[in-house]
Amino acid sequence: MANNNLEIKNLSVKTGDRTIINDLSLTLTPGSIHVLMGPNGCGKSTLSLALAGHPNHTIEAGTVTLAGKSLLNQDATERSLSGLMLAWQNPVGIPGIKISHFLRLVVNSHRAAKKLPQYSVTEFLQLLRAKMQSLDMKPTFATKNVNDDLSGGEKKRLEMLMASLIEPRFLLLDEIDSGLDIDAIKVVAKQIKQLAKNGTGILLITHYHRLLDYVTPDQVHIILNGKIVKEGDAQLAKDLELSSYEQITNG
Repeated sequence: MANNNLEIKNLSVKTGDRTIINDLSLTLTPGSIHVLMGPNGCGKSTLSLALAGHPNHTIEAGTVTLAGKSLLNQDATERSLSGLMLAWQNPVGIPGIKISHFLRLVVNSHRAAKKLPQYSVTEFLQLLRAKMQSLDMKPTFATKNVNDDLSGGEKKRLEMLMASLIEPRFLLLDEIDSGLDIDAIKVVAKQIKQLAKNGTGILLITHYHRLLDYVTPDQVHIILNGKIVKEGDAQLAKDLELSSYEQITNG
């Protein structure tokens, strides 16, 4: 049977002169939902950025493979086209570029990598409207500039909209729940579950349990000092809400 997993083995990542990720191993399977939790500064965002190919983070040791192929010899664009998407914690604004134009370029780039035909403007706008409706987004949202003068919640919905259009093999969600009100959390949770149902493997990085009231993870991982120190099912996240990282990991 073909190996379609995202496999991280003994990964160490350096940022500046500090080793942030230390001998971390994690395997994600298609359609699974994994949650990564830990205190500030423990390496959660560093892990997601390093996997996506951010140039400020240097891989010191270890391997990362997607469907059996190494990602570490690929740049950020190649990793994206291979099927790995990062939903940013703080998405960057691009003034002057309309969301609809940007998303069509992104989607058609991915379709070209898969040797699929390009969407015409009309075809793409039909698809975009349907996806936006599923995320409770108004049609006028597509005419705004990419992450320019958008609220925190709008930026996070745009990340989920992009994911729903691309349907990546694996999706890294770096604090997708930050800045969302309860209604938006429910919408995002619904989309996460739909993506997983369609086969996307998901790594959900979060500080809080509130999103997990609507998304039941297959596995929860706790990271401290750049290393996964405890793993469990959804109950582990609930226990953490009533305790502390130190108590949970020493218990």
